[in-house]
Amino acid sequence: MRKILQFLFLVMSPVLFAQLPQSLIKPAKRISTFDEYDGSIFKSLRYKDANVIDEKSGTFDAKLRYNAYTDALELKKGSDLFELLKNPTSHARIDGDYYYYCDFKSQRGLKRPGYYILVELNERYRIYKKYSVKITEPNKKGSASGTATPGKVQIKTKYYLEERNVIMELPMNKKKILAALSDKEEELKVYIKKEKIKVRKEEDLIRLVSRYNALKSSDANPSRSLLSTRSRRD
Repeated sequence: MRKILQFLFLVMSPVLFAQLPQSLIKPAKRISTFDEYDGSIFKSLRYKDANVIDEKSGTFDAKLRYNAYTDALELKKGSDLFELLKNPTSHARIDGDYYYYCDFKSQRGLKRPGYYILVELNERYRIYKKYSVKITEPNKKGSASGTATPGKVQIKTKYYLEERNVIMELPMNKKKILAALSDKEEELKVYIKKEKIKVRKEEDLIRLVSRYNALKSSDANPSRSLLSTRSRRD
């Protein structure tokens, strides 16, 4: 799957990459709030080699890192900090992750814009993952031993099923994901047991959704939408 995504990314791009133009970036402010916390708000502390493809102007080289706290792709020019403009027509590839800025909506119609990483591409649906941060504030009073505990930053990953710009979160729990895909629950139970599916593994989660799609496609019900089973919590 990753090879397919890489091919699609490259065929849209010219062979020679230029440097990222000023028109695609804007100044950004450094976030120092969590400097003393354990963990990091960045997917990677280092700026990594990346490609940015702008559908209007071409493909460019850059060194980027993803800030999960501000949901931004950052870069530095000298001592100045910038971020890529959040635009649905500009995409980036970092370490094999394909970042797309998407104007998605939940099943209840609520806006859910942001950077989503494409992990599975199908003619009817896509699976994305999205990084976010969990912040645990420092305990100044300390533990029972009287020692203060530092704050903590954790980067979390959530997966989403997307169909026609509508998304549904895919729970990383067998019971909950079967409830989310409840119209094929019994068939999926059998599949999970037979194939030893572990829904916390990305590749197994992709296989499970693929199986769900196959079951829906063979259904006599004229509604084959993968997201039409029930209204989920936003």
